[in-house]
Amino acid sequence: MSFPCPLLLQLDTLPLRMGKVIAVVNQKGGVGKTTTAINLSAALALEGLTCLLVDCDPQANSSGGLGVSRDENRNSTYDVLMGNATIAETTLPTEIDGLKVVPGSNHLIGATVEMVSADRREYRLREALEPVRGLYSFILLDCPPALDLLTLNALVAADRLLVPMQAEYFALEGISELLTTLGRIQAAFNPELDIEGVILTMYDERTNLAQQVTENLRQFFGAKLLKTTIPRNIRLAEAPSYGKPVALYDPKSRGAESYRDLAAEILARNNIESPRALERKASGQSQPRQENKVRFWPYA
Repeated sequence: MSFPCPLLLQLDTLPLRMGKVIAVVNQKGGVGKTTTAINLSAALALEGLTCLLVDCDPQANSSGGLGVSRDENRNSTYDVLMGNATIAETTLPTEIDGLKVVPGSNHLIGATVEMVSADRREYRLREALEPVRGLYSFILLDCPPALDLLTLNALVAADRLLVPMQAEYFALEGISELLTTLGRIQAAFNPELDIEGVILTMYDERTNLAQQVTENLRQFFGAKLLKTTIPRNIRLAEAPSYGKPVALYDPKSRGAESYRDLAAEILARNNIESPRALERKASGQSQPRQENKVRFWPYA
């Protein structure tokens, strides 16, 4: 499998400023984008950082996975893109201090049509996020599994991309198409756009295919292929039905541990030592302690 090689694979990192925007993107569905957006943002917030998760998917699964029930009469990402509401007016709290969410809505299905003739249609999300960037350490964008105007808005708004993918042959084909698109985005709208990392999800290191795909990705992406991998884990699959990230649903599960590792790797790449890491260092603890209080979703 050969890949196009646009200029987005530079190894230098973007100087961190408050509100680094990371789009979680892959046009292939079922690769763990939403799971990664929910659980990475939760893991970062549990490390004492302020995070905002923007649900750009009409399915609104990121919203539900954080305990936000569906309400089509409430402001959503759709209203932000259409200029009917600001990010600040749309943001909702979550069960985790420091983590907020801009909920998705099935109205987003119509946004791709309504924005076709709109002025600066590609910059709607970028311009909406600008006033609140200083309020957050990280802003994560959960993208739909398509390269449409919703994803285009996320790519134009983002500083970096996090690409979840499975260690399968068809995933390699999808990455080739994605990289071609990113090269065009760089040239036309966002020249500083680059890849934060490629994260392997639903990973089973015991299979020969997974090892072969991993080696192919390592040869192509180099340091962009993250060391952390996310295993198949039943707790990760169960957690959304309770409206919780896995770190709250079962903090001792392999899924929760993997996303804590991913958060730590992202922070290390950005030369950030989190408030909780500083506290653990001072007290001699190696791992954060969390409580597991389960409530069923949707909430009453």
